[in-house]
Amino acid sequence: MWLKIADFVLKYRVLLIVLVLGITAFMGVQATKVRMSYDSTGAIPKDNPKYKALKDFQDKFGGGGGNAMVLGVQSDQLFTPEHFAAYGKLINDLKAIKNVTGILSINDAVSLSQDSTKKLSTKKVFNLEQPATAMAGKLKLDSLPIFDGLLYNKASNAYLMMINIDKVALNSKERVRIVDDIVKAGEQFKSATNIEVHYSGLPYIRTQMAEKIKHELNIFLVLSLCLTAIILLIIFRSFTAMIVSMLIVSIGVVWSMGTLAMFGYKISILTGVIPPLIVVIGIPNCIYFLNKYHTEYNLCGDKTKALRNMVGKMGIVTLFTNLTAAIGFGVFGLTNSQVLKEFGIVSGINIMALFFVSLFLIPAIFSYLPAPKTNQTKYTESKWMNKTLDILVKWVFNHRKAVFLGTLALCVLGGVGMMKLKSVGYMVDDLPAKDVIVKDLKFFEKNFKGIMPLEITVDTKKKFGALTSLETWEKVDSLTRFLEAQPEVGAAITLTKGAKFFRQGFFGGAVADYTLPSSTEFQSLRTQLVSTFNKLQKSDTDTAAVQANQFSQLLYSFVDSNAQTLRISVNVADIGSVEIPKLVNERIQPLVNQLFEKDKYEVNITGGSITYLEGSIFIIDSLKESLAWAFGMILVCIIILFRSTKVVIVALITNIVPLLITAGIMGLLNIPLKPSTVLVFSVALGITVDVTIRFLVNYKQEAHKHDSVAETVKHTIRDTGMSIIFTSIILVVGFGVFAVSDFGGTQALGYLTALTLFLAMIFNLTLQPALLLAWDKKKGAKKDIAPGA
Repeated sequence: MWLKIADFVLKYRVLLIVLVLGITAFMGVQATKVRMSYDSTGAIPKDNPKYKALKDFQDKFGGGGGNAMVLGVQSDQLFTPEHFAAYGKLINDLKAIKNVTGILSINDAVSLSQDSTKKLSTKKVFNLEQPATAMAGKLKLDSLPIFDGLLYNKASNAYLMMINIDKVALNSKERVRIVDDIVKAGEQFKSATNIEVHYSGLPYIRTQMAEKIKHELNIFLVLSLCLTAIILLIIFRSFTAMIVSMLIVSIGVVWSMGTLAMFGYKISILTGVIPPLIVVIGIPNCIYFLNKYHTEYNLCGDKTKALRNMVGKMGIVTLFTNLTAAIGFGVFGLTNSQVLKEFGIVSGINIMALFFVSLFLIPAIFSYLPAPKTNQTKYTESKWMNKTLDILVKWVFNHRKAVFLGTLALCVLGGVGMMKLKSVGYMVDDLPAKDVIVKDLKFFEKNFKGIMPLEITVDTKKKFGALTSLETWEKVDSLTRFLEAQPEVGAAITLTKGAKFFRQGFFGGAVADYTLPSSTEFQSLRTQLVSTFNKLQKSDTDTAAVQANQFSQLLYSFVDSNAQTLRISVNVADIGSVEIPKLVNERIQPLVNQLFEKDKYEVNITGGSITYLEGSIFIIDSLKESLAWAFGMILVCIIILFRSTKVVIVALITNIVPLLITAGIMGLLNIPLKPSTVLVFSVALGITVDVTIRFLVNYKQEAHKHDSVAETVKHTIRDTGMSIIFTSIILVVGFGVFAVSDFGGTQALGYLTALTLFLAMIFNLTLQPALLLAWDKKKGAKKDIAPGA
């Protein structure tokens, strides 16, 4: 059948070349439409309870911390006239930025006091127009506990500014411009005052990481193309072979980017590595085909016949190697995680597409080119390569016990290491500690205990229940004080703290009066609260009144439109996917259950911190599931291809061992299981099986030519060893490119996959043939045919 396919390709070569180039042109146009992704919620499915809880919260209150960027400074000289004037200019510059919808800073701090008519009036603590009064304002600020830990840290002289950004703009390309403008304003303040400015918040972190991905995508592409081109040139000593191979993988890159755009997908930290992966995975196709072409040409001396035999013998091998690689990646498309689904679908489709591009273009193009020259096929008789293969054959035949014992020892070590594997993820754990994003995050964790939003809603199940029950306020206040006492939780903002602030102002402003109202005081307060709430609900028609007291409006935004549900908003440190559930389930939830009766209240805990880390956990679980699917589907392919129990078991052992050793090394080196490192196993499995299939198909083809398994094994090592070693070098170097990434996860994907592929090469050329010999029922004198025996 494959010879007929070869005849078809050679007969219709012009049509096939035009077809491939036409599709490439179309995909190239589509590729120009692909955009960057700045969203993190795609990690978990929309029917996930925690995702639904966040969406319900956002529908009720908006925000949830996902559209707020924070800016921080630390200085004991901020309130000098010159520095405070610059700080005021920074605030005004930020307000002037398009799509910035609001700013909350110490400039919004207000004090309350009774006027001559015994009514409470508000007065701003600071006046940006009068920087000379800033120090007096600082003294007043220190007497208002509600702001300490929220807008500033009294003990460390650190000051925070929360910048709200339009959610629609955040999900568009405008996001980069907005963040850049904010940083530009901050750097102008730094230049004027020599005070360091720190930036954080989910919009900032996601935008900066997305831009890093975009930058690295270009670096990875260039490096992978250049390195593979150099290696191909060294191997084949032919610019023609190198250029054709580069053309094929470049077409694969264009098709992959076009596929992203056609499906409406965006470039994420996962889909961003697809193009360089296509380069790395596509090159083995070229090596397998060209190596067989040169070998056949050396045997027959006829170019056309060599091309026919190339397709006839390598077509089935390359089909199944691409199929198993596509399965290894494509199974991610079976998960419920959107980011994994996109990665799996696009990579799986394009790996198979690359097979057809290679099958069509290599014989078609080389049929027009001159026959290979002697120096271009001389590598097939390389002395160092033949010497290496002789050593491998000698180990397989003469030192089989050492191979088995060495493998067993490594597997035991791998098993010990696996017992130490831990699964944990952090918001910025893929970035090095020296990265400015991490440093700035640590600044906010040190001074404000973090910036990851955690939201708690208390539904009273009654309209105006959030404003008319002192008992509810007392429960919420107890929970709030407990939260603020936790070392990893920052200052809370909720309506009850506003009520305490209100009472402080009513009784003269003393810090001791910053408490909840008594039952008597609350009775006289209820009517005023409901009346004020109703006025603020009409803010669209009375913007002047709202602007007069922005902080009051903020406090009332912590109840829903029916004044039925209260919101407690805090920020937490980036304590990781293991500690966040402990904080919520083992500390917060028990107190919630104790304080709030289920028949009277419904309490939900959500926020960007919950869904962000839930996404990491979900991806890890999905990757484990997809690995099992990949293993099963690849096993079916091997069974269909060989239909031999012995061969299937040999293939399984050969591919499990490298994965086991890599997992053990991860455990011993304390490399945690997280999305990027779990991804290694599915990726590596899909690729390492290619090498196994390459060896076993050749073994099957050689079997009828020889009287014994030993002779067949020896010839198979010699026939396949060269292409396996060359392709493994390409793969190891190709994945090694990812080690230059700024992202720890991408680095891990690179060096762990490279390690696994290197181990797979060793075991495919030693353990695999040794197992075939050990299970051979024909116990001939194998030593007699071993080289050097």
